[in-house]
This record gives sequence, structure tokens and C-alpha cells, in this order.
Amino acid sequence: MLNFLQRIGKSLMFPIATLPAAALLVRLGMEDMLDIPFVTAAGNGILGNLSLIFAIGIAMGFAKDGSGAAALAGAVGVLVLEGGIEAINEDINMGVFAGIIAGVIAGMLYNRYHDVKFPEFLSFFGGKRFVPIITSLVMVILSFAFGYLWVFPQYALDATANWILNAGELGVGVYGVLNRLFIPVGLHHVMNTLIWFDFGTFTTGSGEVVRGEINRFLNGDPDAGYFLAGFFPIMMFGLPAACLAMYAAAKKHQKSAVGGMLLSIGLTSFLTGVTEPIEFSFMFLSPLLYLVHALLTGLSMVVAFMLDIRHGFGFSAGLIDYSLNYGIAQNPLLLIVMGVVFAAIYFVVFYFLITKLDLKTPGRDDEDDENTPEVEQSGEETDDNDVKAYRYLEALGGPENIKSLDYCTTRLRLQMADRDQVNEKALKSYGARGVMKMGKQNLQVIVGTSVEFLAEAIKKRMEQGNQAPPIDNEKEESKQKDTEQGNRELKENDFVMPNSGVVMPLEEVPDEMFAQGMMGPGFAIDPDEDTFRSPVDGKVVQVFPTKHAIGLETDNGLEILLHVGLDTVKLNGEGFETLIEAGQSIKQGDPLLRVDLEFVKSKAPSVVTPIIFTNLKNESVTLHQQGKQSEGQTGVITIQ
Repeated sequence: MLNFLQRIGKSLMFPIATLPAAALLVRLGMEDMLDIPFVTAAGNGILGNLSLIFAIGIAMGFAKDGSGAAALAGAVGVLVLEGGIEAINEDINMGVFAGIIAGVIAGMLYNRYHDVKFPEFLSFFGGKRFVPIITSLVMVILSFAFGYLWVFPQYALDATANWILNAGELGVGVYGVLNRLFIPVGLHHVMNTLIWFDFGTFTTGSGEVVRGEINRFLNGDPDAGYFLAGFFPIMMFGLPAACLAMYAAAKKHQKSAVGGMLLSIGLTSFLTGVTEPIEFSFMFLSPLLYLVHALLTGLSMVVAFMLDIRHGFGFSAGLIDYSLNYGIAQNPLLLIVMGVVFAAIYFVVFYFLITKLDLKTPGRDDEDDENTPEVEQSGEETDDNDVKAYRYLEALGGPENIKSLDYCTTRLRLQMADRDQVNEKALKSYGARGVMKMGKQNLQVIVGTSVEFLAEAIKKRMEQGNQAPPIDNEKEESKQKDTEQGNRELKENDFVMPNSGVVMPLEEVPDEMFAQGMMGPGFAIDPDEDTFRSPVDGKVVQVFPTKHAIGLETDNGLEILLHVGLDTVKLNGEGFETLIEAGQSIKQGDPLLRVDLEFVKSKAPSVVTPIIFTNLKNESVTLHQQGKQSEGQTGVITIQ
């Protein structure tokens, strides 16, 4: 049932995407704007036929291939349903429910009958052509049933709507809290559809009856806009301030990594009102923060109602809609004052909770911790959706592991064959803002507002078997070439001691992960000197942000990790000074890192420094020397 409701919520996104155009036309044609009545009428042509638009959009969303035949069936279905009901009882008005029901049934019938075959003399009506026919027949039956029975759910809905619309502060507050709490499961679209497009009626000056909070507000209903106004302070000010709090609470060495992302999603929320990228950045990392966010949203709705503020939007509560509908709003400047106050509240509350409870919001995770498994990174940022699709598919376990793939505003919605095959860390390393597991097979991956392009690229790759794109093929060929050129051997003179100190086997390192060789084979040094030098000729491939570890690569492709001290990642770079940078060529004896050994000894469990060979396959490591050894000494270790 949850999956079914989520499919409805996902499918609603397509018709809802038409609303900004309708809102723009309605506003531009009004007297206080361009004063062109036919433009307003054109916009109302969309808002007045929402049930038809919803039927078309939902039918396409439910159809397995988004076919236009399903869309036509949805349109036919809602016309038959509404026409039949009106003939039985003209007092019944199903509103957008008629479109939702017709769209769902048309989409499901399309999936069942789009390839049906008939005898030769009826073959013209087979396949996709049969879908509108069977849909109309089903809708005739439903129109008869609803014509007599819908009076009961209509009474219940009207009673609910009247309570919500007339409950004052309590009604708007409850709606605001539930609106945010339903986001994790993707059902907020369903609830919004009822409030925005169905609850409440208003008769315009021309005698037209319009329904729903958005439609009524745009057409001048003096009682509409209370269920929309309170979102502006949250989306334009509160959530961007939460981003600022997460940035301020981030670890120093991670601020640069998360700053750009937080600025981007904060600006998106401010301008457009798209908030899911922000909310998913802390929703699962700290449910407490999200509960606070939901309660603050409800509080904003209540305060806006008490201040008699009416404002509305055609898409969401961002600066664009705020500016567009400013002229027909009531007390809109008070929303700016509210926004400043809520921004301060969000910043203080979020920063306090994050720092006091050590919540792992962006920039505070332990991604550099030695105990965190490494994921092979792509090595470069790319806007190529085909390359991203390839990497996402690999992290999802391949095309064969995906039973179905859909998407909504910001997230991929998937049904998995084996969800345990999904590599969540890899998905996040490729740009996903979060991963959400639902039920036993369902998975949602939060991507952002570019999700549509990524989803379509993934679908295309699933059809083609997900062969590696050219950029990855070139990398693989390069790696293969490097492997063929050398077998990662190290002779006695190829490796020199990087520091003076006591050499010990890896098994004696007082850390289980290193001692058991989980990171790879190697040895360790208990260093005497403050400067670590390069033990090989090659290049620097990685300098950890916390400066406690350096990755090297020899000319024949051997990868070496020099990890100074144990649990030193927690020092966040204090006591360390790097003397090289990633990509730099090095020779034996070149200084790599300067360490304040006394400081590190006082702050970390040990300064014992493991030296690990991370990409060996069949080669064996032989440690020839142990005990006290001097810097630059050869013959300590060989690899064959």
C-alpha cells in the first residue's frame, strides 16, 4: 500500500509541474499587473481542468513506459467518469479525486492490456488502441457506482475540509507539521493535492466556481492563502539558516568540501522553495533535527495565521513566487520579519543540537576514520549524466538488481531484487544526498532537482546492459597498461627507510585493523625524527585532509599508504605539516610530512606508523630487518 501511494505521489509531480505556468498567466493578466483579462482566463483554463490534467499525468506516471496511449486513456477515463456521475447526481463534484482515480486505473489497464492481441478481423483495436476502450468501459461502471455512493465520502471530505479550514491556528499548524512529516515517505504530495486543489470553494466575479487553496488565492478569495503563507519564512529563511548552521558546525578540514553543496541547496530553497535536498541532508542522520524542523514549520504556519497574513504560490514558497504574488497578498512584508526571526531560531537551535549531541550532519561525519571502508572514487567531477548513470548503476548492484525505477522531484524511487547489494557509500560519493530504505525491497536515493535527467540516463543504460562509458574504458585501459608494465615488485634499493626508528612487523601494531592486515600487508615504524621522507621514487596520489596519512604510487604502479600514528585522524591536522601536494612527483628522500611527535604522543594512542602496500595481488612481502634502523637505509623490505 505504501508503495502504491508513493507511485501516486510520484505521478502527481508531472501535472503539478504545469502549475507555475498557470499561476504566472493568472497573475500577469490581472488588473494590478498587465490588465489583460484573456491572459488570466488562459491561466484559469489550466486551473479549471485540474482533474483532466491529473488524469493524464498520473496515467503516464503509472504506465510502465510513460506512453501517450496511457495519457489518452486517462483523459477518456476522467471525461467518462465525470459525465456519468453528473447525469446521475449533478450535486456530486469529485474534484481532483476523479482525475486521480481515472489516472491510476488507466495506467494500470495500460500495463495489463497494451500488448493484447485479437483475431485478424479485430486486430485494428488490439494493442495500445484497446486501452482507451477498456478504460472507458471500466469508467462507465465506476461512474454508476460513484454516482450513488460518492455522496458519503464527499460528506466526510467536506466535513474534514470544513474543520481544517475553520480550525484557525490549530488547522494550519497541524497541516504544517504533517506536511513535513510526510516527506520521508513521499506522501506529502498526496496531502498537498487535497489542500491545494480540492478543499474549499470560491465563486469568481464571472460566476466560475474554483476549488483548492492555490486556485482560490490566485482568483481573489479573501479567505485563501492562510494555508500557504507560513511556508515562506521556512523555505526562504529557516532552511537556508539551517544550512549555515551545518556549515558552522562542520569540521574545519571538511568545510570547503561541504560549503559549496550547502550554499547551492540553501540558495535553491530561497529562490524556488525546493527544500528536499536540505531536508534529506539531515533527515536520517538526525530524526531529532527533522522533528524540530517539522514543529517549527507548524509554528510558522500558526504565527502567520495569527498575524493575518495571506500569501500564496503556484509552485512553492520561494522568492520567485513571493515576488510574483506580492501584489495580491495580505501583509506580505510581515513574512520577511518572520523570516529573519525564524532564520535566527533555526541557526541557534540547529547549531546547538548538532554540536552538543555530536550529530553527524554534512561535514561532521567520520569519513576519514581508519575504520571506515574505502570506496573507489571517480577521480573527477563530471556533468555527464551518462557517466553518472553508469556509476549509480554499479553502486545499485547492476541493471539486474533493479526491478523498477521511477523518480519524483528530487529522488530516485526503486524496487530492488537484493537491496543488500547496494553500496550506499559509493552512491553518496557520486553525489547522492541520502539513501532511504522502505519495506523489504524499496529504496529511495535523494539526488536533487536534476534527478529526471539522471533517471532517464539510468533507464537507457539498463536497456543497453550498462557497458562502461568511454571515460571509464580509457581509465581501465590505462590501469591495465600500468599493470602490464610492472608487476609491483620492490627490490632492496627500491625502498628506503622514511624515518629513523624501531621497525616492527605489522602484527605487533597495537591496532587490530592494521595488525590483521585489513588495510593490506606491510610493516610499521616507531619513529624518532619529526620529518618523514619518501621511501620510493614515484608520485603523491593523495594527501588526507587531516594530514595524518599520505598515499604514494611508484613508477610500476605499487600503491603505498604512510599512516602516521594510530587514531590520529581525530586530531584534525593538529601537529602535522604537509610538505608536498597531491599529483607531485617525488624522489627517494624527499620530505613529505613534518610531525610534532611530542604533541601527537600526548593526544593520540601511539605514534607507531604503519606503512601499507594497498594494491598487491599475488606478490609477497618480506621484512628483512627489524629493531632500530636509520633513515634512508635500504634492504629493509622487498616485494616479489
